[in-house]
Amino acid sequence: MTDPATAREALIVEVIGDVAKLIREVEALAPALDETCQALQQANTSLRDELSGFESRMTAITENAKAQTVKHLAARADEAARRSIDQQSRAIADAARVAFGAELGATMQRLQATLRPLIERPERRWERWLTHAAAAAAASAATWFLALHVGLR
Repeated sequence: MTDPATAREALIVEVIGDVAKLIREVEALAPALDETCQALQQANTSLRDELSGFESRMTAITENAKAQTVKHLAARADEAARRSIDQQSRAIADAARVAFGAELGATMQRLQATLRPLIERPERRWERWLTHAAAAAAASAATWFLALHVGLR
């Protein structure tokens, strides 16, 4: 080939040389791109495998957390139920105590009202004995009178 005669030809030759160099570089880049593509595919496969394992571990962890949460909630519910039963038992016992006390108090007041006249009455026990003695004397006198009256006839 001959040397370029004009500047234009020189520029064209230089551009052709640059394009040829660029084509060689692009052709050299193709195997590197293929290797990179294969590496990306392997990384993708690897990530999918790891993701699958990660998902299974996360599922196991989640199920364990659910079970622990249910156990915790059940224990707290049992504890709350026991406290509620204790409080209700105490409230019922207190209410029964108050009701029994009110009923007993009312009964005691009625009994006191009934016995008050007997308690406040002056001591007159001898009147009862006197009444009994008079009745016994009258019965004895009537018996003697009948015995004498029947015996004399």
